[in-house]
Amino acid sequence: MGELDGKIAFITGASRGIGRAIALRFAAEGATVVLNASRMGAHGDLQGTLEESVSLVQAAGGKAAAVACDLSSAEARADLIERASEPFGPIDILVNNAAGSPMPLPSMATTAERSFMFDMNVNGPIDLAQQAIPNMRERGGGWILNISSATAFQPQVPYRDSKLAAWVIGPYGASKAALNRYTEALAHEVAEHEIFVNAMAPTSIVLTQGADYVRDIARKNPDMAEPVEMMAEGALELCSGRHVGRVIFSRDIVHSVNRKVKSLDGKTVLGDAFKLADVEAEAK
Repeated sequence: MGELDGKIAFITGASRGIGRAIALRFAAEGATVVLNASRMGAHGDLQGTLEESVSLVQAAGGKAAAVACDLSSAEARADLIERASEPFGPIDILVNNAAGSPMPLPSMATTAERSFMFDMNVNGPIDLAQQAIPNMRERGGGWILNISSATAFQPQVPYRDSKLAAWVIGPYGASKAALNRYTEALAHEVAEHEIFVNAMAPTSIVLTQGADYVRDIARKNPDMAEPVEMMAEGALELCSGRHVGRVIFSRDIVHSVNRKVKSLDGKTVLGDAFKLADVEAEAK
């Protein structure tokens, strides 16, 4: 028996990295997963595709389907939850993982750049939550998890070695701070309907594909690197438990309930100390 037997989960940004890891962990616990990315094929030079994520779930014995959608477009995402419900039925779990940032300096961030970040990182998750809530309410409950970022807070770690990095990440962090605040408000509105809404950020740097801009920081400070399994385990807790309006870091939620971090297939309990080399190997 898995923790998510019979549940249908929709996970955005699942062609690689944190989204893919959550999909694999949820499937290992019995969930049927519907995965989203902006396109079906490769995205530039980044490794990982939506098709590969679906194949990995299926190869492990799970059920999965894919729905491509550019979440930065309000028009494109207007019926996304309806489309995500077509393969297997109404979703029980929504994980808003997809995000984006052109990384401008705060003093130079254009209106277009700011609009993109807030539409992708704030309006997108809100729109999908609003689409999902009616069915969740009708079915007697559900879970919504917004993936946040430590950049939502005044950066000291992991950017102590680079003021420039702290400045560049600021506009992105502002969008995540807005998402955090909205998460708290929405959580308390819908809790009476047994819909549990929370936000979780990586405690440290997760060296997934596309994280090259922080890889050097992690190499200088190995204690700042976090395995993707920690995020996946935290997501599992927040999408199976009865947490309301928590804005929390991955390691904190895992430790607060004495949950053991497991491999993505759910078969192996991992230790709490990870070597940077091991984390980097997972990102390749």
